[in-house]
Amino acid sequence: MTDPIRRCPDHGFVTAPASGDPDCPECGADVERVLPGERRRRLSKFVSGALRHFPDEAGLELDDSGWADYAALEDAVVSKYEWADPQLLAAVVATDPKGRFEREGGRIRAAYGHSVDVTLGASENDAENEIPDRLYHGTDPDNLDSIHAEGLHSMNRQEVHLSGTPAEAREVGRRHTSSPVVLEIDASEMVADGHRISKRGAETYTADEVPPEYLDVREQEERD
Repeated sequence: MTDPIRRCPDHGFVTAPASGDPDCPECGADVERVLPGERRRRLSKFVSGALRHFPDEAGLELDDSGWADYAALEDAVVSKYEWADPQLLAAVVATDPKGRFEREGGRIRAAYGHSVDVTLGASENDAENEIPDRLYHGTDPDNLDSIHAEGLHSMNRQEVHLSGTPAEAREVGRRHTSSPVVLEIDASEMVADGHRISKRGAETYTADEVPPEYLDVREQEERD
């Protein structure tokens, strides 16, 4: 269940579970509900899709690095949902738990996950964010043979997506199968050998590819 967005007088937009006391998780002050969880989920899904997969349909133009005009996105959101307004868009962008969006002044882009042709380049955080020695990837067991032979490739996305923990990788893998395999990637060796790995958002890492020599099966659930 998606948590609703609330607004604290001192801390701005915050999220808190729908059940329990509606207090700011930062200071405990009373907060005003801005957006219920279901509408937050719908709005976030639309914005992600518009910036990653269907900008033309949403009336957006992306530059080569994936940036779109923020005012144009506001217009797209208001046109899509009669209950939406610029304040709600700002709330969704500011509180996204996975850091899916990057906003700079009058422009915005998705931090990762594109199927449209953009070149994100190195992350601005690469110099300050140390890449973990091990990263993880959740996938369908039916893909194992090809992965062992060819490694991980971006498929319908621009980059391969990796997770910082086995639990996160397992959650991603369950979007595609009820019993995912979690692969462990030797990220330290990849970087030492000259392969680029970037941190994108709060808990996602990306690479152009992961050759098979850098990965192994971490855990595999038995199918029913």
